[in-house]
Amino acid sequence: MVMAEQSQVWVGSEDSVIYIINVHSMSCNKQLTDHRSSVTGLVVQDGVQAPSTVYSCSADGTVLAWNASSLRVTSRFQLPGDGLSAIRLHGGRLWCCTSNSIVVVTTGFLHQELKIGENFKEISTSFLGFQLMPEQEQLWAACAGYDDIYVWSLQDLAQPPQRIHLQDCSKINCMIQVKKQIWVGGTGLSQGRSKGKIYVIDAKRKTVEKELVAHTDTVKTLCSAEDRYVLSGSGRDEGKIAIWKVE
Repeated sequence: MVMAEQSQVWVGSEDSVIYIINVHSMSCNKQLTDHRSSVTGLVVQDGVQAPSTVYSCSADGTVLAWNASSLRVTSRFQLPGDGLSAIRLHGGRLWCCTSNSIVVVTTGFLHQELKIGENFKEISTSFLGFQLMPEQEQLWAACAGYDDIYVWSLQDLAQPPQRIHLQDCSKINCMIQVKKQIWVGGTGLSQGRSKGKIYVIDAKRKTVEKELVAHTDTVKTLCSAEDRYVLSGSGRDEGKIAIWKVE
């Protein structure tokens, strides 16, 4: 979900549709149907004079560029592989997270690729998600089946990543940046029992500062509200939302 053109909220859906909500009328009267599988990511590139461009991606590896005013597709490209789960903008390039690589794309052409097999030999795995921290020139990523967070230098992605271990973590589901922290949600042990758990990592020191427990079910999603609060949502067995104050 992203804000575009000051009056539009774009929402990607598992039914492959992008729904556009007008913030003034609070109604959804426009739908974009160019994707053919679940819409997994949206990001906005603001222009100084030109209308904003919205990039959307779907699980089948399709990336579309939209003119936010005309709602028309201005370009499209297909990434290799499957499981495209997220996109980010940095340095005028699109960073795309697929199941087995993080791909850096410039105007539809593959610029650089960080492959998962180059750094992970122990077990078969896939990227769950990533965060870019431009101010520190770092890329943070989580991988399925690992209880570590991995940090690459954006200046040299060929170098092995640093590992930040998450104590008593059994599963990672989501990760967001809040100010100078990285919040990681998933499942972990608390007092000998499996609980929904959040790890708060100091991005500069790369250390876990806090372990938060508020859910009996796994933490499925995290959302930042103006960098003042974080909302965590649990799995369907519990189905609750917790609100955390950011320090």
